Amino acid sequence: MAEHTLAPPLSEVDVRKLTLEDSVLINGTVFGIRDATQIRIFDEGIQPPVDLSGSVCLHTAPGVRKLPNGKYEKLSVGTTTSTRMDRFVPGLLERYRVRALVGKGGLSQTSVDAMQKFGGVYLAIVGGAAALETMQIEEIEDVWWEDLMPECLWKFRVKNFGPLVVAIDSLGHSLYRNVQELAAERIRQFGFG
Repeated sequence: MAEHTLAPPLSEVDVRKLTLEDSVLINGTVFGIRDATQIRIFDEGIQPPVDLSGSVCLHTAPGVRKLPNGKYEKLSVGTTTSTRMDRFVPGLLERYRVRALVGKGGLSQTSVDAMQKFGGVYLAIVGGAAALETMQIEEIEDVWWEDLMPECLWKFRVKNFGPLVVAIDSLGHSLYRNVQELAAERIRQFGFG
């Protein structure tokens, strides 16, 4: 298990160096996305208003307060479960060249296969760590599609964001699959399978 500090935009080479259970910190830009953002992009066919090539995308819908100057103040930026956004992963990787997704709960084998094919990783964050995540976000630099509030497309500037764990790597390995296989084997050992 190695430790990495990355600064987006990431290249395919950057991502393919990461292996299962490596620890990652992110410095620089992270984009916040959620269901409504991706429905707009994929189901409604509207191009993202910003280039996502090489990006790290965080599954979130942050709690914010709009300031008189039009900027947003972060109140609580937590991570949401990624599983329900699984259908968007192949398109994010292939069409928009997103290199890393940050979330919790894991993704399907279809997403694992897409990460292997297109050069992406899934970085797991500890659930319930919104206070820490919020402190690691230095500023909300921009926001698009405010009509989707709070599921807008967010641009965060982060410092030492993490630690994140490589839970799905670009080689087709999945920590979630490993745990499921181990649990199934243990169940069989106890005669319940």
